Amino acid sequence: MPERIVAFGRQDRARPGYLEAVAAVRDQGFEAVERLAGGRAATFHEGTLAFAWSAPTDRPRETITERFDALASIMVEAFTSLGVDARIGEVAGEYCPGRYSVNAAGRRKLMGVGQRLLRRAAHLGGVIVVDRADLVNLPLVPAYRALGYQWDPSATGAIADEVPADVESVKRAVRAAFEAAGHELVDATVDADTAALAEAMIDEHDPTIA
Repeated sequence: MPERIVAFGRQDRARPGYLEAVAAVRDQGFEAVERLAGGRAATFHEGTLAFAWSAPTDRPRETITERFDALASIMVEAFTSLGVDARIGEVAGEYCPGRYSVNAAGRRKLMGVGQRLLRRAAHLGGVIVVDRADLVNLPLVPAYRALGYQWDPSATGAIADEVPADVESVKRAVRAAFEAAGHELVDATVDADTAALAEAMIDEHDPTIA
């Protein structure tokens, strides 16, 4: 469960209004970072679940669609188990649009995912909006205006708008869906060395540091 952050992608960094957008989200009380995977800016806050799935592979480019399909299908299974009419696909006007977004009844986006390829590995990462769709839009309205993107804030949804749910119940559903798909999940914490490495790399993800 992340803090209030807007994660900008490569498409955003190429836009003339990028630094204006960064300032706009910070004015709304959200930190701004540059992420590894995905296209346009997306919001993380206390009513969302951030996820990451990394895997070694000798053929990262040949299996892009396979990984997207697997992840989106697992999320559909998780949301459906909660009673959501969950579907894979882009909703017209959604923020950070993507073919493998998961939506509610074809109307509102609930989950977004991006993928980054390395030499012998792939990383998928994204966000599930459990509650407070309004907090997703709060920083994105001024940010997307600065970036010059056309979108429809009403296409932003949350699972709790569809069915009774909270972060813990969605987390359990996602975990159960991964296990049902044959994946073994192990509880773990970030070790001290990894935390120290992340701390040392913070500046690399700060949009205001060249």
